[in-house]
Order: sequence, then C-alpha cells, then structure tokens
Amino acid sequence: MQLVAVAALSIVLGVALPHSFFEDWGWLAGPGAWLLCAAFTGRVLTLPLAPVLLGAALAGIPSAIAVVLGLHWLGAAVAVLVFAAWCARMTRKDARCT
Repeated sequence: MQLVAVAALSIVLGVALPHSFFEDWGWLAGPGAWLLCAAFTGRVLTLPLAPVLLGAALAGIPSAIAVVLGLHWLGAAVAVLVFAAWCARMTRKDARCT
C-alpha cells in the first residue's frame, strides 16, 4: 500500500511541479509526502495513526542516509520494506485502539 501511495504521489508531484522545486524543497517535500502516504496507508489498513507515523519516521532514516549517498530510490525501496515490516508487526489489538 505504501509503495503504491508513494509512487502515485511521486508521479503526480513530478508532473505538476518543476524539477527545480525538488532541488530547492525536496528536503521538506519528500518527508512530508512520505508521512502523508504513511497516514493514508495506516488509514486504509485501519492502523493507529501515531504508531504508523512513528514507524514511517523510523523507516525514513535509511532513506535519508541513501539520499545523502546519492541513492534516493534505493533508499525509498528500503524504507518501504522497513515500514511494511513495522506495520505488519502491529496486532489487531493495536488497530482497535483508533
């Protein structure tokens, strides 16, 4: 779900905004888009928002390291896998807390 949400939002933003926007504001737009997609994913999967956003933030750490190393899309792929593992470990009891 996160992979589809991130890909869809990336395509929409890539078409709607000039490349210069991402050069200037990517450091803010990227994490914001990631968290927005995580909130959407959590909502669709009926997971509690706070733990979902925490997991998204933690999963974003390897992505940020990859960006610094010039491997943006590899970092995004790793972050999606880490986020998926985070969400998968939440129990149904956690989901009923919302």
